[in-house]
Amino acid sequence: MKLIKLDAIDSTNDFLKKMAQDQALENFTVILAKTQNKGRGQQGSVWLSEPGKNLITSILISKTLSNIKDVFLLNISVALSITNVLEELKISSISIKWPNDIMAGKNKIAGVLIENLIKENGKIESIVGIGLNVNQKNFEDLTKASSLRCITDKEFDIEDILNRIIQKLKFYVQKIINKDETFLWKNYHEKLFKNGVPMAFENELNERFMGIIQGVNQEGKLEVLLEDDTIKKYGIKEIKMLY
Repeated sequence: MKLIKLDAIDSTNDFLKKMAQDQALENFTVILAKTQNKGRGQQGSVWLSEPGKNLITSILISKTLSNIKDVFLLNISVALSITNVLEELKISSISIKWPNDIMAGKNKIAGVLIENLIKENGKIESIVGIGLNVNQKNFEDLTKASSLRCITDKEFDIEDILNRIIQKLKFYVQKIINKDETFLWKNYHEKLFKNGVPMAFENELNERFMGIIQGVNQEGKLEVLLEDDTIKKYGIKEIKMLY
């Protein structure tokens, strides 16, 4: 593992992506920043963080995905790595909210953004961006955000948490390489936020409706049982959970 520490950067994902495009990088090259000015989440949503308080990192994963259809397996691996570490730290009620959030109860504690690069030789390299709220206490208007500090009233070593996540991620990445998809999906669905629970949703047209999450399919789409007993599949930004 090669670790590059930065005080400030626009985006750890963009920084690592440019490095990966310009040169051959070691697998599990890691960028760790104290603050980033243009942090973003899925589909361009903004991610804000107090300088030096949270885990802001991007990790290069290569030699893992052989088919672009398998990209969601990496999402699963990253999410499970984070949830495992949080549970080791005695954080309760941890779950994975589709498509890319880690929850503590009803509060968001982390987000993941994965960007995939297809190289000239056809091989896939993935930039795994992780933002985990660690020691930040004030989230202003973000009423559904929380942190390890808010939950436990303790300070945590950010770099120690990063090292723990990377060790877990190496374990789960090996599961992808070994084609142990059943293990990954089983563990993912066991942690899926509101899985099997009736709840309200909102679609792209701002129409509200009730449904029950049935799981996530191999394409990474959310499957919801509707009131007419049909199951509909939703992509990212096509549906929002109301909770």
